[in-house]
Amino acid sequence: MTSVDYPDVANIYNQGIETKNATFETSVPAVWDEFAGKFSDAKFVAMDNGVITGWAALSSVSSRCVYAGVCEVSVYVHAEHRGKRIGRALLQHLIELSEQKNIWTLQAGIFPENKASVKLHSELGFRIVGLREKIGKMDGIWRDTLLLERRSKVASMN
Repeated sequence: MTSVDYPDVANIYNQGIETKNATFETSVPAVWDEFAGKFSDAKFVAMDNGVITGWAALSSVSSRCVYAGVCEVSVYVHAEHRGKRIGRALLQHLIELSEQKNIWTLQAGIFPENKASVKLHSELGFRIVGLREKIGKMDGIWRDTLLLERRSKVASMN
């Protein structure tokens, strides 16, 4: 993913925001640099015949060195391309990349209503480790999120 991709990436991110079940964010970062800084660990797009169909990214959960091997995953698929296993391919690539980068824990915060995302993450080795009740407000309503994590199969955890 590069700054050239950002208009399409921003559009896909905005589609996720509009579902009210993908993120607490209410707006897309206005400029590439702001977006890129948020997802600085890894970011890439899925393409089909030159068209960006989705994007995925890893972001550090903390700047503290003790959490250097813990990242949050983000996966977004264009509305017209959902159901085509693009999200699966993107998340699988994130997992493979995280293994290469010696990341020992991937985590995801998912609204319980987003059943497709919960199912996808579960199928790729994530497990639900908790329910974060009333963790944030959206449109004046408290929302819960499920906390899912996936532990590395190859990263050194000695």
